[in-house]
Amino acid sequence: MNQASWLRPAAEAPGRYLVSGDWRLGNLAEIRGGLADFAAQVDTLDAADIEALDSAGALLLLMTAERLGVPPEQIMLRAEHTALYAAVRDARSTEPAPPQADAGALTRFLAHIGRAVAGIADDLRQLLGFLGLTVVRLGACLVRPRRIPVTSVVHHMEQTGLDALPLVCLLSFLVGAVITFLGATVLADFGAELYVIDLTSYAFMREFGVILTAILLAGRTASAFTAQIGTMKSREEIDAMRTLGLDPVDLLVVPRLLALLVMLPLLSVAATLSGIGGGMAVAWLTLNIVPELFINHLYETIELRHYLVGLGKAPIFALVIALVGCLEGFKVAGTAQSVGERTTSAVVQAITLVILIDAFAALFFMEMGW
Repeated sequence: MNQASWLRPAAEAPGRYLVSGDWRLGNLAEIRGGLADFAAQVDTLDAADIEALDSAGALLLLMTAERLGVPPEQIMLRAEHTALYAAVRDARSTEPAPPQADAGALTRFLAHIGRAVAGIADDLRQLLGFLGLTVVRLGACLVRPRRIPVTSVVHHMEQTGLDALPLVCLLSFLVGAVITFLGATVLADFGAELYVIDLTSYAFMREFGVILTAILLAGRTASAFTAQIGTMKSREEIDAMRTLGLDPVDLLVVPRLLALLVMLPLLSVAATLSGIGGGMAVAWLTLNIVPELFINHLYETIELRHYLVGLGKAPIFALVIALVGCLEGFKVAGTAQSVGERTTSAVVQAITLVILIDAFAALFFMEMGW
């Protein structure tokens, strides 16, 4: 078919051309060939005579109008073709954003810092919200003790406390021995080896006993909580609980929190005793300070408030570790990779928060003269 079959001038109006025929995909090659050599002064395209139009034909009509310099408002269509033509025109006018120039190393570094800070702020906001929710649920359980799953609490007490006791004691004993040995090396130059007892005792009663226990549980228990809850979420067990009308916070978070609130202070006591025992062993073997002298000096110089300062931080650490571990478990997206990522995140967050809280607590107690 020739050009006139698709596009012909209107006899009554110069500059006005009539578009007709079947403008669908099967005829596009023929239409494109017929209009390839067309060149004229066109002001208006009257496409009311188009018998059939699809998206490919609408695109060709649009491209033809652009090539001829016809503005969009000077194209007249049937009512049933208007929506299709408008959709094709809008899709064509949506151009992809131009590629951005490669930012410099400093810009990328600052952008990375900004994203990290925004992520930390979002994590803190979620942690505070989860804290509020957990406190409400815990208060409801304490008002009605029958709602507390005692079996689950005892199970988690064994898992988080009793199973961790040998490792906590061994680690604290070795750290206490190292601190005493290093202190004795320095104090021996001044003839004050006896004060190594004060060094070890103060260190473990105020700081090391509870902080070593908290860091160990942050790596051991927080990761376990995240992996357990994350696996349950990936298996849709948590969704099943909600379907049955059960609250996952009551069943999964409260027992773990109660278990850690009980066991972390007890483990801190064991860690403090083990650390002092390690210091006593080193003092006996290297400084000839017999255990009786060590204990008597400890009894005469160390006040109870030093031990209470350290033990008072244990419930706070337990709360942080339990909340971080459980919250990261609820964030698991449902894949094995997500479980691993959230477990790593739980360990990092828990250890970081424990150290930060301990640092602020140390400054507070120092300013208060405690």
